[in-house]
Amino acid sequence: MKKFDIIVIGGGMIGSATALGLAKQGKRVAMVERHAPMPFSSEQPMDLRVSAISPCSVALLNSLKVWDGILAMRLCPYRRLETWEHSSCRIKFNSDSIGLRELGFIVENRILQLSLWDACEDQVSLTVLCPNNFTSIHSDTKGHIVELDNGDTLYGLLLVGADGANSRVRDYAKIGVTAWDYRQHCMLVNVKTALPQQDITWQWFTPDGPRSFLPLQGHHGSLVWYDNPSRIKQLCAMKPDMLGKEIFASFPPELGDIEVVQQGSFPLTRRHAQRYYSDGVVILGDASHTINPLAGQGVNLGFKDVDAFLNVIVDAGAEWANQAVLITYERKRKFDNLIMQIGLDVLYGGFSNNIFLLKLLRNVGLKFAENSGLVKTQVLKYALGL
Repeated sequence: MKKFDIIVIGGGMIGSATALGLAKQGKRVAMVERHAPMPFSSEQPMDLRVSAISPCSVALLNSLKVWDGILAMRLCPYRRLETWEHSSCRIKFNSDSIGLRELGFIVENRILQLSLWDACEDQVSLTVLCPNNFTSIHSDTKGHIVELDNGDTLYGLLLVGADGANSRVRDYAKIGVTAWDYRQHCMLVNVKTALPQQDITWQWFTPDGPRSFLPLQGHHGSLVWYDNPSRIKQLCAMKPDMLGKEIFASFPPELGDIEVVQQGSFPLTRRHAQRYYSDGVVILGDASHTINPLAGQGVNLGFKDVDAFLNVIVDAGAEWANQAVLITYERKRKFDNLIMQIGLDVLYGGFSNNIFLLKLLRNVGLKFAENSGLVKTQVLKYALGL
């Protein structure tokens, strides 16, 4: 049996950041992950899964000494953000208004994970077990025993579940989840753009669902198309040239001419764990909450979980394995995550209809928000985690 202080199940962006941060604190950590990220090459096509990384997340990644590794691969800063339903009623945000060089960065998820893994390799107190999965978990009076599919048995005082929305660690801890289906699917499309490198991300609301653009490096972009499941299924079945024509007809002229590179889709589901901890078990990131990807806040909330968890562990000193530490972590994060979920649900639901009076009111609201000065600035700062 291999003994550790903490076992982290899941080596994605949130799991690897957690494991790395704990190892930097001097903890003996094991990280269990089924799939290693593919090595980077500048010749590779850009991944479909990308995230809008906020300044708050950049600060965490800098503290973990991984941001320079991401900069050495590829990303795209964005300095402007626009949201509208009617083109004459737009709310516009600019990094200059809050004294920042950029509002954030669009980064491929794999590149984020890969940079974290590179840093994990330098930590002598961190053991990465990959490709591995656990076959069973059980507890004793002091910790948790994790049996892996390669025959290894791990023992840790604390078990961290960072294994995604369908978390098996959450199930093991008997933590319930409140969830519902949005009855929409989301299609991601990587495109080549006729327009040169852009520094803006925008979102256009329609009764069928939002249409979004995220800039990528060079003449590339990521499109996000929300619609009912049958429509998204129909779009996914199209050949690239036909899909390109549908995009041209369904997106605003701001997009310009495009060429489809690749596409994929997934259903929209909201989940929130009823608790973030159990006896010696804590869950982070998508294992504890998933939100509407409308504003690209999912990974940023996950990184805020990581930051809060690392802080409560280090603040506890020698008592880091105490259940009170996990209670403190939940208090720091649960309400903030819930507020973001509710806010995005209100925004999403408020624009998901074509009722004339509501349409008039929300466009007046956007027009008012655009001219609200300090209120607009505070909303932007909150969204960026500042």
